[in-house]
Amino acid sequence: MPWSKQPRGAGRHGGAHGPVPASSRRARQSGYPPHRTDREVDVMTDKLTVSVLGTGIMGAAMARNLARAGHTVRAWNRSRDKAEPLAADGAHIASTPAEAVEGADVVVTMLYDGPAALDVMRQASPALRAGTAWVQSTTAGLDGVAELASFAREKGLVFYDAPVLGTRQPAEAGQLLVLAAGPGDGRDTVAPVFDAVGARTVWTGEDGAAGSATRLKLVANSWVIAATSATGETLALAKALGVEPRSFFDAIAGGPLDMGYLHAKSALILEDRLSPAAFAVSTAGKDARLIVEAGEQHGVRLDVAAASAERFARAAAQGHGDEDMAAAYFASFDEGAGEATAR
Repeated sequence: MPWSKQPRGAGRHGGAHGPVPASSRRARQSGYPPHRTDREVDVMTDKLTVSVLGTGIMGAAMARNLARAGHTVRAWNRSRDKAEPLAADGAHIASTPAEAVEGADVVVTMLYDGPAALDVMRQASPALRAGTAWVQSTTAGLDGVAELASFAREKGLVFYDAPVLGTRQPAEAGQLLVLAAGPGDGRDTVAPVFDAVGARTVWTGEDGAAGSATRLKLVANSWVIAATSATGETLALAKALGVEPRSFFDAIAGGPLDMGYLHAKSALILEDRLSPAAFAVSTAGKDARLIVEAGEQHGVRLDVAAASAERFARAAAQGHGDEDMAAAYFASFDEGAGEATAR
């Protein structure tokens, strides 16, 4: 299925994101009539009530950017202390998922995995309104997305499979790449959400349940994980052989093997800047396992992803689970043996 790229702001007035609601067209044509409804004004101004369930590294940044864009944000996190700082940005901190989704135009889930997202949405179920748009941004894997889409059908929600590409810094800057699939006639509602959190939206299909956006996310993450593992192993081998990392960087400088990602992740290791994590070891390990499972389901053996999953698991067992995924470097050594390089 072809992918279409939409720049920031595209689709708010029809086109690829779907038609402008009739209420919005009427308001634009006649100004603010005395009998207008609050919802008509909200649609016209693209200001929404957005529930954000899950305020970890990514979810908190998304909630903050939604609030800064002028949307009403209702945030919830299993550990409330991670959500509380968002109150300073104007977000309402909810005590339960059901409280968070009450009256929401759009519900955004950014949780650890598919089962976590499904559990939280079940808790929110009593307050969910049929017809509400659900932007599911958790990296849930193929089976996970299918289960979440089934729940959406059961509750009459408009389901958008919408994982994002990017880590802490682009998330905080509102510069994520949103990968999205979902019905065209509802995109005018979710477009302002994507515009607030991302620099660009790539639409991959009309049916969120088909998981086309998640499939693209897994392919992209397979490259990120492979590059991260290769970076760690290269630095580990350099240490073992007594080679200065700078010598390696100089040898490949300016050539096709040179890449900014290598330098960025290497610097985190060599300069001991693994915390706070841009993307944590434990989360990367979860994604690596989802990638391996997706390959197995489609008859593809992914040796690098499988080995990476093991490396992340070893690094987490050594106490690096909450550090940046570059800390998989330490999995190349017996516990504690690699510490001298970074510390």
